[in-house]
Parts: sequence; C-alpha cells; structure tokens
Amino acid sequence: MKYSKATNYALHTMLILAMETPNKPVGVQLLAEKQNLSPTYLSKILTKLVKEGMINSVSGANGGYTLSQNWEEISFLDIIHAIEGKSSLFDCCLFSNPECVIKEVMLSAENKLEEELSNTKIADLIKK
Repeated sequence: MKYSKATNYALHTMLILAMETPNKPVGVQLLAEKQNLSPTYLSKILTKLVKEGMINSVSGANGGYTLSQNWEEISFLDIIHAIEGKSSLFDCCLFSNPECVIKEVMLSAENKLEEELSNTKIADLIKK
C-alpha cells in the first residue's frame, strides 16, 4: 500500500503550519522551500486543503495560508481523504460474490488502519 507524494506533502504542510504559527499566514514559497518542492505543485495540494476547509487562504502582500479554526481536530485520515479521496484501498475482483473472504480480511485491515489514522491528529505531533 502506498499513498501519493501529494499526501506526504499535505501531511508535512499541515505540520509546518501548526508549528510555525497557526494564525499567521505562511506563504506558499516558504512552505515549498521547507519541503524542497515546486510552489506550483504545492499550490495544487493547498487548493485541495482549502476546499476541504482545513486551511484558509489569505490574499494580499502579507498573505499565505493559515490553519482553520478547528485545526486541532484535523486527523491524518482527514488529510489523506482530502488528497486521495475516500475510496477503498482494496477492490475485490469478484464483485458478484458479496461473501468474499479475501475482501472481508482486506476491509477489516483497512478499517483498523483508518481508525488509527482517524485517532491521530496533527496537534498530537506538536505535543511530542
């Protein structure tokens, strides 16, 4: 199982914003430099996070991105869903068999993973 690089950058961006100053706008250039990637590429990721209400975009000379008011409640799973979507990691090739034991095992494992990711918040990492 592998998440995209965009998810990796989104998780790191959220952590950077939380560690900098959650209420002070941070520019895309600085966020990109801290992760050694293109501001254009990061902008696409930031757009998805804004659309999901996880961060706010502040325009103007001192603009940039800030965390939303409820940022302490944002989980890893929320961020992953914002970037990857909410589809299942496993698609059973035997769609006609609702009792597929392989699908049952895979979905159970996926549910446990999602539970762990849902219980881990970006704010938890700040405390470490």
